[in-house]
Amino acid sequence: MVVLRGIPSVLSPELLYALAKMGHGDELVLADANFPASSICACGPKEIRADGLGIPRLLEAVLKLLPLDTYVPSPAAVMDLVDSDKQRCLAVPVWGTYEQLLRQAGSQVSLEKVERFAFYERAKKAYAVVATGETALYGNLILKKGVIPAEQLQ
Repeated sequence: MVVLRGIPSVLSPELLYALAKMGHGDELVLADANFPASSICACGPKEIRADGLGIPRLLEAVLKLLPLDTYVPSPAAVMDLVDSDKQRCLAVPVWGTYEQLLRQAGSQVSLEKVERFAFYERAKKAYAVVATGETALYGNLILKKGVIPAEQLQ
């Protein structure tokens, strides 16, 4: 547990350190419980455990500290449904929750949808993967770090 003023208690010291070390354009994966976090991280990204936490709660906390990239069409991406799930019109209500939290953080763009295997490849290039306890299907989310304007640094 983090015991500092203004730091949400769901952010572990390891995750805070990763957020601080990330640079503009680096990506953070918030992975659901079904995501192959350990095997993806064998390719390079840091694996951070947040077992028991749902992504919406963690996302809300991360967005208090992490500026989103405003130089890309969408600073947030989800794994798109596979064709069989599209054909049966599988609903993914957690995406609406993500969009609401992103809007509250000032982002006005829609979630980018990335094909499943392209999402895995992109995750392999991320700075870190946070393995959560999120149980929603298609709950995975990638965030791209932006910059803090100079006038806000003072």
